[in-house]
Amino acid sequence: MIRSRYLAVVAALACTVPLVATGSATARPSGRPVPWQQVGDDITSGVSGLAVVPGSRAGRTDLLVARDNKKPGENRLATIRLRPGDRPRVRPLAWEGGETPTDLEALDAVPGRPGEYVALASDGTGYHLRLNADRSVARTLGTFTVPGASEDDDYEGFALSHQAGRLVAVWADRGRDSRPATLRAARLDLARHTVSAPVAATFRAPYPAAHVRHVSDLKVGASGALSVSSASDPGDDGPFDSALYDAGTVSADRRGTVRLSVRKDPKPLGRYVGHKIEALACLPHSRQGVLGTDDENAGGALRTVSGGPC
Repeated sequence: MIRSRYLAVVAALACTVPLVATGSATARPSGRPVPWQQVGDDITSGVSGLAVVPGSRAGRTDLLVARDNKKPGENRLATIRLRPGDRPRVRPLAWEGGETPTDLEALDAVPGRPGEYVALASDGTGYHLRLNADRSVARTLGTFTVPGASEDDDYEGFALSHQAGRLVAVWADRGRDSRPATLRAARLDLARHTVSAPVAATFRAPYPAAHVRHVSDLKVGASGALSVSSASDPGDDGPFDSALYDAGTVSADRRGTVRLSVRKDPKPLGRYVGHKIEALACLPHSRQGVLGTDDENAGGALRTVSGGPC
């Protein structure tokens, strides 16, 4: 599921708005709330991962979304086009190359390589992808498994950043109630599809308080700032609740040493009642961003924020 300059925008609402600390909507200067935009209406059409497609800008945004579907024939990836005054246009993508994945939970664009992405499944399998020219097909370029993956883990968050000339990956399992999430960071070599030995830290969300997934997504900004979403998930019919945090920093030096610093007291950036946020992205060169939800039987939705995670 950011901080600095990297989250996507719901273009139909391109105005800049301050982020409120509580409640289910961000207030416009007029006092009217900025609503969520529905992009799916059933359990197969939620948003579990989110990345910006090159060429997007405030007011004209294309997004690539991952879906955590598991059954044959169910959609795994889709693009969503957002334009002022138009309803979101959702277009499922075909998957080519290798077996169709199960339970994709996170997604990010590869810095400096337009059209390339990495999606992470809940079991720790990473899929290096490239979209074709008309964005109708995603082809697998290779796969990898994050170090230390086990059957007990359930990965929810993944992000890529370019630090000191190195491609750095950050990923996290969800954690659960009394068990905090574990975040890990390491160098990722997409030529060999290998991951270096990671560094690790734990994260515990102060809120929500029950049925907690301490990490439901994460993103790393250009400065290395780490943002994390957390969610309450009591079941397929909710009720859901989410929060967004400034959680720490990620960095690497020229020697390739990766450092991960996680706040003991994360800084709250917003609360979102009634939705399960599972995806974060930033629009380049903008302070605006988008949150994506997987609300299970209620489908998926997108929403802009400003002054918070980007």
